[in-house]
Amino acid sequence: MKFKDLYRTLEQNRYYVFSYQDILSFYPKEKRSNLKGIVHRWIKKGWIYSLKRGLYELTYPKDFVIPDMYIANRLYGPSYVSLETALSNYSIIPEVSMAVTSITTKSTRQFKNKHGLFIYRTIKPEAFTGYYVEEHGVSNILMAEPEKALVDYLYLKMCRNKRFDFDTQRFDKGIILGLKQKKVNKYAKLCGIDLKEFYANI
Repeated sequence: MKFKDLYRTLEQNRYYVFSYQDILSFYPKEKRSNLKGIVHRWIKKGWIYSLKRGLYELTYPKDFVIPDMYIANRLYGPSYVSLETALSNYSIIPEVSMAVTSITTKSTRQFKNKHGLFIYRTIKPEAFTGYYVEEHGVSNILMAEPEKALVDYLYLKMCRNKRFDFDTQRFDKGIILGLKQKKVNKYAKLCGIDLKEFYANI
């Protein structure tokens, strides 16, 4: 397999981040065992970059602008962007998260690469909902709704601390009060948390 042929195929199909399985879907006659050696050579040449074992990014002849939140979706799935990253995106909290934070049904994990730190927190499968597809250029990102991002955050805080101290959080109260209460209540019920005390402190 020639790199220029694979590059053309991946670029035309907008697969700027790709796995072995992606390559095999385009070239089903290729053997996976052979691909490992080929991919390793391309990494050494600097033509592709390893985001993690088995997942790669095109870097030659040019770097593509790939949103970190899209990379988060691809690094570990199923997952969707939530918690501090989503809350900051909706201006519910003022801080810009230093890591991309996501929710998954799999084990808690962290990954670090040239794009930064990616953190995944576990939630029970029945609560893995409340996200949508957000378009960022040519990238589609799975992003929590603002109501679900808030509930995910409160759920994980309450699991650790049992009680939630509103005064230590820098929430925008106006935005929180503007959220759809029915959605908040629905997601809180799925997570098994009671938000009466939380709203009483707003």
